[in-house]
Amino acid sequence: MNIRVLLVDDDELVRAGLRMIVDSQPDLEVVGEAGDGEAAVALAAELAPDVVLMDIRMPSLDGLEATRRIAATGAEVRVLVLTTFEIDEYVFDAVRAGASGFLLKRTPPDDLLAGIRTLAAGDGLLGPSVTARLMREFARVTDEGARETGATSAELSELTAREREVLVLMARGRTNQEIGGDLYISESTVKTHVKRILMKLGLRDRVHAVVFAYQCGLLQPSTANPSAPDGS
Repeated sequence: MNIRVLLVDDDELVRAGLRMIVDSQPDLEVVGEAGDGEAAVALAAELAPDVVLMDIRMPSLDGLEATRRIAATGAEVRVLVLTTFEIDEYVFDAVRAGASGFLLKRTPPDDLLAGIRTLAAGDGLLGPSVTARLMREFARVTDEGARETGATSAELSELTAREREVLVLMARGRTNQEIGGDLYISESTVKTHVKRILMKLGLRDRVHAVVFAYQCGLLQPSTANPSAPDGS
């Protein structure tokens, strides 16, 4: 079954370019296009895409609020934010809004296609430079004393000791293979732990597991690894 993709950008030429890239792949299919956030929210509900490629700056309703509304429905759709702007707040706000990935529009087509497939598989995607920005924003929020608790001790108590170890390593940007090496367990066992962590905490993907770890104080921003939790 093809991966269903919804394109959201107020620039028709950008949408046309994205459509050419996506439709060139036998396993991907563009099922709709929207030129603003309001239309994106409506089409996401109507078409049930697997992945939404979401611009940030749009008229009527911006991509951040559209992402927030789509995520709030509880649908399985994953939002991959695409932007031309390398601004820290966009990364932070997009992830907190519910986005599962964040890429710059100048990302090479092959990397964009890989990103779509990564999100469709249920993983999150943040490039290394984007992760560094996200961690800096967490550090800034922490310094200002405004970090949300985001989680209760009851939620954390749902995790086993091993699952907490895996969560901390995920938040440090370790891949499944690296986590397995750190804990002397197989990669398949790591994947099982990750799935259980997401299920127990009610999280969409590993990107949001990273957010959870920082918001609840399980890990301090200064301990972050600059590498990315890129869904591997």
